[in-house]
Order: sequence, then structure tokens, then C-alpha cells
Amino acid sequence: MARRPAVSRQHSVPAPALDAFDQRILALYQHDTRIIAEEIAEKVGLSAASVQRRLKRLRETGVIMRETATLHPNALGFPVTCIVGVDVEYERAEHLDSFKKLMLKHPNVQQCYYVTGEIDFILVVATRDLAQYEAFTREAFMNNRNVVSFTTYVVMDTVKSGSALPL
Repeated sequence: MARRPAVSRQHSVPAPALDAFDQRILALYQHDTRIIAEEIAEKVGLSAASVQRRLKRLRETGVIMRETATLHPNALGFPVTCIVGVDVEYERAEHLDSFKKLMLKHPNVQQCYYVTGEIDFILVVATRDLAQYEAFTREAFMNNRNVVSFTTYVVMDTVKSGSALPL
């Protein structure tokens, strides 16, 4: 199976026509990708074969971007999550692309958003401890001539985390 690119370009996927069955299938599937087609079919009123065909089409058209396991960071030794706002000096395409590539390569960066407003990027970074986070900031920000400043918010409690859409 071919690997999909790590870059998420939500705006580049044209919105395919989704009917009510597609919406109901996705509403179930986004919460549990291990749910079998027969169970989905029973809940939405289609055959299992029809559900399988629709899921295949939704993958091929990019509506289903990827199917992953959600791991508990504390159980794996990553109890520190930081939300980081980054301001860059130069916003020419090559400078922005360079920063994006750096963030894509860094394993501690879980999410990276190029945003509008007073800052240019918002990151979610998971680390084993604050010393590892400091090492990350030195590598990614302090040694990067294009980074003007960054602001760190250490997560004290995760109230809600996920990617499910309200279908």
C-alpha cells in the first residue's frame, strides 16, 4: 500500500458530493475505524458491500485522509504537551516552506498550522519532559534565523482532544 504524504492540505481536496448515507457512514467510521461494514450497514440501512464500496471511494477521493491509532502520550512517556505560537520574520514562500519542512521532519511536532493573525504558526509539541522541550526550542526556533519569537503554553490538563467532525 502506498504511503500518503504527511502534509495535510485540507483546502486542496475538492469537496466531493456526499449523500446522506456517506455522511452517516463517516459519522460512525470516524469514531472507530475497526467497526465492520456489516455493523455500519445495519445502522445506516445499506448492504455491507455498498458500505465497503463507499468507504473505498471516500479513501480514494481523500475524504478519509488516513486511518490511525490514537496513542496515550502518558503511557508512552510523553507527558508534556506544549501549544506553541511562532512568529517568523520573512513570509516569502521559500521561507515558509522551509519552516513547514522542518516541522514535518520533527517527530515531537504532532500538529502544525500556518495561521492568520498576530503569529504565523501554531504547533502542538509532545515531549518527555521540559528539558526535551527546551532542546527542541533551541533546535527549531533559536537556531532558526527566520523565527522572530515563540510563545509556549504548557498543557496542564487535556479537556478534549480529537479530530472528529460534527457530522
